[in-house]
Amino acid sequence: MTDPWRILSLPPLGEDLVRGLFAPLGDAVDVTFPQSRSQDGLHSALADGAEVVIGDFTGEMVLDAAAVAAGPRLAFVQMPSVGTDSIDVAALTSRDVPVANTAGANARGVAEWAVGAAFALCRHLVWGDRRVRAGEWPQMELAARQPRELHAQRVGIVGFGAIGSEAARLFAALGCAVSYWTRRPRPEASATYRELDDLLATSDIVVLALPLADGTRGLIGPERLALLPDGALLVNVARGSIAPDDAVLAALESGRLAGAALDVFDEEPLRAGHPLRSHENVLLSPHAAGGSSQSQLNLVAIVRDNVTAAVLGREVQNIVNGVNPQVRRR
Repeated sequence: MTDPWRILSLPPLGEDLVRGLFAPLGDAVDVTFPQSRSQDGLHSALADGAEVVIGDFTGEMVLDAAAVAAGPRLAFVQMPSVGTDSIDVAALTSRDVPVANTAGANARGVAEWAVGAAFALCRHLVWGDRRVRAGEWPQMELAARQPRELHAQRVGIVGFGAIGSEAARLFAALGCAVSYWTRRPRPEASATYRELDDLLATSDIVVLALPLADGTRGLIGPERLALLPDGALLVNVARGSIAPDDAVLAALESGRLAGAALDVFDEEPLRAGHPLRSHENVLLSPHAAGGSSQSQLNLVAIVRDNVTAAVLGREVQNIVNGVNPQVRRR
């Protein structure tokens, strides 16, 4: 009889949820959880024979090079997220361990958030809401802020994966002129391709929707933010470090940016007292753009199906590090 596969599931996915996902596999799997939410707890669980790891998308338990070295039987890592910046992909690749994400699971949810945030910035919805709640009636003041109609805005999408392409489709459906930039232009895209600096210089609304990597960290820094037209708007559903918080704040204070909708930050949670928390032209969100009910259902289904495929000897999907998708026990 073959020994059961050891599946190690990290927080924040709940134990009852995870056990339910893999209950149909019966004795073919042994689902385990770390004894503590710490690096020590992670290392101990890996050393205890974990073969499949479902990662911690919050980054609190980091699957770094030391953790990878602690797991002699590690054979597959499934991230319950699109991003993989909370794990050391290079260390896993060097061990020939395939890494998968949940590409596309939250594409519609995040794209809708980006469109909704753009509406909110254009019409100063949050600004008006705060003042009415405070007992004011700023009807003329709001008009003086020159609210915009979204269809009249030029939208630039930075990154054109599942989220970026869906955001482009939604903005175009609303009548916006949409351009995009990505390292590999898409001949089939309905949006107009522009080089990055040109896109920034010709966009009233810039939407960041690309992964964090060595080549994208700081990509939209002070120099590139200075290319934006005066009064541009920024929507970031990517990662905070792509457009660093300090650079965004400086662009807001200079007037180059008229507003920003930020779902992500350099460090999360955003520290208490950070100037972004009190800036009246900023819409803040706790990294929740992809947190719709439908997105969560999609994500859980992908995790279930991919881990099940690994256990049953089928190829896994959404491999991000080029390793053979046929998972092999160690």
